This record gives sequence, C-alpha cells and structure tokens, in this order.
Amino acid sequence: MGTTASQLGKDMLSEYQELTFLTKQEILLAHKRFTELLTREEKSLQSARLPLERILTLPELKSNPFKDRICQVFSTSDLKDGSLTFEDFLDLLSAFSDSATLEIKSHYAFRIFDFDDDGTLDCGDLEKLVNRLTGETEETRLSSEEMKQLISNILEESDIDKDGTVNLSEFQHVISRSPDFVSSFKIVL
Repeated sequence: MGTTASQLGKDMLSEYQELTFLTKQEILLAHKRFTELLTREEKSLQSARLPLERILTLPELKSNPFKDRICQVFSTSDLKDGSLTFEDFLDLLSAFSDSATLEIKSHYAFRIFDFDDDGTLDCGDLEKLVNRLTGETEETRLSSEEMKQLISNILEESDIDKDGTVNLSEFQHVISRSPDFVSSFKIVL
C-alpha cells in the first residue's frame, strides 16, 4: 500500500477510502499534514516513516495523555518505537474518526490502555491509566489507598469473570453502556 510521500494518486486515494472510515477530503488533509512533517529527504522515499517526536508535534496529539501509546499501538515498526508511515497514520485517524464503529474504537482504546500488551487490563495497567487521566503530579496523584479503592471499584464493575483483570470483551461490554465513549474517542485534523 506504499505511496510516494509527495503525491497521492487517484487509485491510492480510492484504495485508502475503501480501507478506512475516512472521506477523500480527510485523506487528502491527512496526507498534507503528514508530508508537512517530513524532511526534504524523507519526502523522496517510497514509504517514509515519521519518528514519534515529530508526530507528537501535531496539536491533536500534543495534549493527549495517551499520545505515546496511541502511536505505539498504530505503529507497524518492528522497533515498536511509535514511528508511523502514512498508512499507519491513516489507520490511526480512521479508528478515531466519527465514522468508526464502537467495536473498532473500543478495540483500539483497549489496546492503548493495555500498557504491557498482554491482552488484559490488570492492576498495573489500570494504575497507569488512572495516573495518566488524573495527571502525574504530586497535587493530582491519588494516594495508595485511593488508587487501590478505585482499581477495586473498576474491577468490581468490569471484571465479569472475576479473574482480577479486564479482557477485551469485558471492556467492550462496559463501553457499550457508555454513550459518550464514541463521541469522546476521536481525533480530528
């Protein structure tokens, strides 16, 4: 699916539209934003890869507490460094678009929150999740007791099979009862 960074042909545009939840206009805008972050040398490569540091300069990601995890989840790099090709970038935008289904959004949200990539949200993942949401400063950090109680409450509500973790289907069950989830899980360029 590679394309030169400097141009986006009609065929590729149609293919990207078929493979994503994005419109042609959104794909063209994404391509423009992606190529603006490339160096002159990278623009001549067949499949340029943007490093994480440059991707995180996008205002849409800059203030997101999960920005590094978002890039890691969508990166196809063997190094797992969060770098993105244009296709990775489109996949990211597609999953966060208004047109993406609840199933797609919840799948990627689960992967983003699964910090150790083991297929479950355990106490460690939930603690990292809470810390990122509350801010990791002394003023906002929960006490050890508050954290234990909150994680216990989350597991009580979400852990249907009572194994001490939340799997994808349990996560999706909880999300399905949250009507605001779909509208809040988006990135718009």
